Amino acid sequence: MALVASIHVNDGWALPEMILKDVEGNAVALREQLGENGLLVAFTCNHCPYAIAVWPRLIRHAATLKGMGINTVAVNPNIHPDYPADGVIAMAEKVSEWGIEFHYLADDGQGVARAFDAQCTPDLYMFDGEGKLYYHGRIDDYWKDEAKITNEELMPAAESLIAGEAAPQPQHPTIGCSIKWLG
Repeated sequence: MALVASIHVNDGWALPEMILKDVEGNAVALREQLGENGLLVAFTCNHCPYAIAVWPRLIRHAATLKGMGINTVAVNPNIHPDYPADGVIAMAEKVSEWGIEFHYLADDGQGVARAFDAQCTPDLYMFDGEGKLYYHGRIDDYWKDEAKITNEELMPAAESLIAGEAAPQPQHPTIGCSIKWLG
């Protein structure tokens, strides 16, 4: 498991028109998931310790974001034969176990992760209601232990988005496990 950081992506980048499958095999178009005020796309997985540590916050924040008109989807780019813990069956188990109330999507060909330039799990992208990238950064300043967080970053960015303010700067990269590229 290699530790990597997300890379800079320019604000205003358009949400791609891409279709993924949920844990039940249903097609889900990313652009159709936009809420009135936006969409959070979280590249994540089941086995990475960084992703596991952030999942409870992601689930909790997604509920708050929903109330703000910002939907959430999680995308698993690690559908890889060497990582069965990240397979679709395991994803479905996590949806039930963790009470995930938003789409958890399989990027089995990794085309979506490549289109986003995603590097790690977790890697967060928040788009405005028009589908333009507003925020690409970490959820907060301490991935490992919520008790040690001194600076929330995702939620204040969402509040700025709703208020019609410029995107917060700087946007600090997320850190996590490298995506398990197929080849």
